[in-house]
Order: sequence, then C-alpha cells, then structure tokens
Amino acid sequence: MGMSVIISAATEQDAEQILKLQYLCFQSEAELYGNYRIDPLVQTLDSLHAEIATNLVFVARLGDEVVGSVRGAVGEDGAGEIGRLCVHPRLQGHGLGARLLRAAEAGLTDERSATLFRLHTGHRSESNLRLYRRAGYAPVGNETGRDGVLMILLEKDATKPAYVASA
Repeated sequence: MGMSVIISAATEQDAEQILKLQYLCFQSEAELYGNYRIDPLVQTLDSLHAEIATNLVFVARLGDEVVGSVRGAVGEDGAGEIGRLCVHPRLQGHGLGARLLRAAEAGLTDERSATLFRLHTGHRSESNLRLYRRAGYAPVGNETGRDGVLMILLEKDATKPAYVASA
C-alpha cells in the first residue's frame, strides 16, 4: 500500500532534512548557471532555523521523509514573498510543487493577510517558469541576485479567485 504525501507546517526538527533536500534540489539550478554558490546552496542551518521560527515554512512529507519544501514571508510592502520551493527529484512532475505553492499562498493570505504574491526564479529555469505561469503568476521585471544570477520577478494578485484550466 502506497503512502500519501502530506503537506504541513515545518518544525525545528525538520530543518536539517529541509537543508539537505534544498541542497539536492538546487544542484540542477546551479548547473544551469554554472554557479555553485547560488543562495540556496550556501544557506546555513542557523539561518534556516531562524526562517522556521519567523516565517511560514511548509514541508511535504512521505512518511517521515521531507520530500518538498517552500517558504513564505511578508515583505516590507505587505506582499507575500514565496521562495525556495523545492521537490525531491524523484517526485517532480506529479503536482507536488503546485500543492506546496498553494499551501504557501493560503498561509500568506490566511495568516499574514497578503494581498499580492511575489516570487522569483532564474531566467533559464523553464520548468519553474511554466509552473508559475500555470499558477497565475506574471513576469513584472528582472533583477540580478546577490549570487550574480539574473532572476525573473513574478507576481500574482492574491485577492482574485484562482481558475483552473481544463485540458
């Protein structure tokens, strides 16, 4: 009998698994840019503990294993900032990233009163861009990250109802 993937709030005890998963998942991003010093690969365990304590951090669990994660916080302008969305490579392509994204959006709306969602991804990250476009995000600009990677900024109005397109 197979197990279901459960999405829930992360706890302090999840930090090490989240960091290991993040390191695994962002290897492909680093390869795309030829830059293995991208922010997700150099984050410390202490800074992740701080994020779990202050921000919304969700994990996807398959049994006891953390197989996905996403973070959300509210920026100075009140926008819900979503970041570090990652899904274990063996589970990618099955809708788990979209489920995690929806969990972050719901948390930011319900718990932090966000009226706008904002996120960014590398300009060569086609699969990420497809996911975000399907979820209703639109590009609003570019910026170069601290790690030197050109990022596409995307936003979505949190007050509009989500519509699902059928095939």
